[in-house]
Amino acid sequence: MITPVILCGGSGTRMWPLSRGGYPKQYLALYGDQTLVQQTAQRLDGLSGTQAPMFITNQEQRFLVAEQMRAIGIEPSAVILEPVGRNTAPAVAAAALVAVKNDPDAMILVLPSDHVIQNDKTFCDLVARAAKAAAAGKLVTFGIQPTSPNTGYGYIRRGAALAELDGGYAVDAFVEKPDHAKAEGFLAAGGYYWNSGMFLFKASVYLEELGLIRPDILKQVTFSVEHAETDKDFLRLDHESFSACPEDSIDYAVMEHTKHAVVVEAAGLGWSDIGSWSALAEVAQADANGNNLLGDVMADRVTNSYIRAENRMIAAIGVDNLVIVETADAILVATKEHAQDVKKIVQRLSESGRSESVTHRKVFRPWGSYEGLDQEDRFQVKRIIVNPDCSLSLQMHHHRAEHWIVVKGTAVVTNGEQELLLTENQSTYIPLGVTHRLRNPGKIPLEIIEVQSGPYLGEDDIVRFEDTYGRVPQK
Repeated sequence: MITPVILCGGSGTRMWPLSRGGYPKQYLALYGDQTLVQQTAQRLDGLSGTQAPMFITNQEQRFLVAEQMRAIGIEPSAVILEPVGRNTAPAVAAAALVAVKNDPDAMILVLPSDHVIQNDKTFCDLVARAAKAAAAGKLVTFGIQPTSPNTGYGYIRRGAALAELDGGYAVDAFVEKPDHAKAEGFLAAGGYYWNSGMFLFKASVYLEELGLIRPDILKQVTFSVEHAETDKDFLRLDHESFSACPEDSIDYAVMEHTKHAVVVEAAGLGWSDIGSWSALAEVAQADANGNNLLGDVMADRVTNSYIRAENRMIAAIGVDNLVIVETADAILVATKEHAQDVKKIVQRLSESGRSESVTHRKVFRPWGSYEGLDQEDRFQVKRIIVNPDCSLSLQMHHHRAEHWIVVKGTAVVTNGEQELLLTENQSTYIPLGVTHRLRNPGKIPLEIIEVQSGPYLGEDDIVRFEDTYGRVPQK
């Protein structure tokens, strides 16, 4: 049996401003109607002999994974929570250790959650073919035939062809991201593939090779799994031991050193890692002028441009080769050639302490979402949506009071010693320092307008006493 392992990390820098640190691109519907992680999970429906997928993510994004899988009717076999990011080698080791507990002969299919694959049947056929080599003890990686001298990918140089695997080759070398001249040389020489970041191997073989090559990683990850805690539907790796684990990728830690590495030519997938807005434009359907226009866009004499409006109308006149992306709180304008440099802007935002690098104006929480509508000195207005049968934590604030107005649905409000039932157009006032809670007892989403007032309105002014979602109460 194959256990798919879907990696849900990411810093949210390459597709800013739509992607953010707290909401990276795998949770966005960038290509099609479903999000990238939903597409990754559903792609497995055509692959026989598989277990339910396993996900690796972090504390902050755990409910995004759970909610997006619930929306498409997929129940994960496990959701493993990393206390800190340590790259792919430790993450996959944790998944392999969990997999072999259930099945000593388990194979794991490692998949990034944020790639586009246009031909799902070709993908499933390719994995089924590669599974024979993986079952025989090979560590299989999937190589993409390069179509340009791209400097954003690592490369794999193939060696001798394998008689037992059509389209399979021994790995001769892994090559780091080249400069343009070297990439052109690879393209001209042939025999080089883009490294897709997808792998297939027996969990036990990966752990054995990791133990031989990087025993320090295996030791720390093993301890973190042995001392992991189960929290609802999540498996929390031990914080201390996993944090002490060295940081490394599968490529560097194992694949570059093992004698069992195999690359399979992944032809015809329609693959893209969507590493930039210009890369997304290449796979998106363009109109007669070479444009990708999404949302409320008015274009006049515009060519070869990707323009995406999320909240407001964008009007563009007489421009060529641009990327324009609008969100509620930020707008990106770049030439396609420089779109990959957006991470430099994100770095500057982070260094200056601006929230736009991490969160949107609309922020998702396990109980629903909130969206900032207006803010000035000493007041802030938010729209809060609470999902049916969900509630916020029992909490209080040291520096702000709150007014709640119900505009849709029904709310049960704990306000100090009182418990109130509020319906549409009713309201309540929460004084500073009073313990309170908001709950939706109904069958439809609850929507309220919250007006906060006080000298400090930061999200860290929350003292939690009880919480349904396992968040550590703040002291």
